Amino acid sequence: MRAQQVLDAGTSIWLDDLSRAKISGADSHSLPSRIATSGVVGVTTNPSIFSAAISGAAEYSADIAQMMGASVDDVVKKLTTDDVRQACDLFTQIYTSSKGVDGRVSIEVDPRLAHDTEGTITAGKELWKIIDRPNVMIKVPATIEGLPAITELIAAGISVNVTLIFSVKRYGQVIDAYMQGIDRCENPSSVHSVASFFISRIDSSVDALLKANGTAEATALLGKAAIANAHLAYQLFEEKFSSTKWLELEAKGANKQRPLWASTGVKDPSYDQTRYVMSLIAPNIINTMPEATLYAVKASGIFSGETIIPNIKNR
Repeated sequence: MRAQQVLDAGTSIWLDDLSRAKISGADSHSLPSRIATSGVVGVTTNPSIFSAAISGAAEYSADIAQMMGASVDDVVKKLTTDDVRQACDLFTQIYTSSKGVDGRVSIEVDPRLAHDTEGTITAGKELWKIIDRPNVMIKVPATIEGLPAITELIAAGISVNVTLIFSVKRYGQVIDAYMQGIDRCENPSSVHSVASFFISRIDSSVDALLKANGTAEATALLGKAAIANAHLAYQLFEEKFSSTKWLELEAKGANKQRPLWASTGVKDPSYDQTRYVMSLIAPNIINTMPEATLYAVKASGIFSGETIIPNIKNR
């Protein structure tokens, strides 16, 4: 089973998708089935995923009708937090057996707060309280204003998924924000965090520039930027989490903030659908993938063992 090989290599498989139909469904595409047969040990969500799930879906009609007169924001908050809470419950066993490392479900603060530090802190604490499950993760964007919010939420004992990281420089700032929060946290062993580094969108942007250049040298670099960027990010992860500062925090029970590869569905149809999974295998990694990518990994993925560390060592 290719998915099991990925898991055995230290890369956790999370599904980048959630809907009420998937939570309660009984077919092979349902979340319970993916947990049982596809090696899925966590879930990530975002506003776009919930928009697609809720729009026109009959499963939400009764709840929406009961909230007639409520604001759109309140209705959306109720529907999404209910779904995340139910999904958290599906992962309780994995959360317990992995000692909190996996079995996680992420929900994002309102993206309109991306440049509002205090608003993000308030919203993160509210979502944590509403969902009321230890295995939820609050997603906070890695904006400049989001960095102090990450520190404050971690310090408050709230597990955080830092999202929308594109550059290695910003990733370093995210790690620092996490460590600052852990240093202030009363019970650091109870807090987990992941840093979501976006992959395919980087190739989409860089490839467009390379194609516009049109030279043979530029063409030879197509499809290489995203994976190279992820390799540099993993290298920074290893450096930061072997530092003296981190070892002091780890001695107090702190957990490493694991890198999470996001946006791992290919945007260019000429690329192998599994390239952003099988080319990014290493210990202490999460790969959150859309349904189509997960299916491709199971059906045709070619597992070549750890594919990040050898490339870093060969630089």
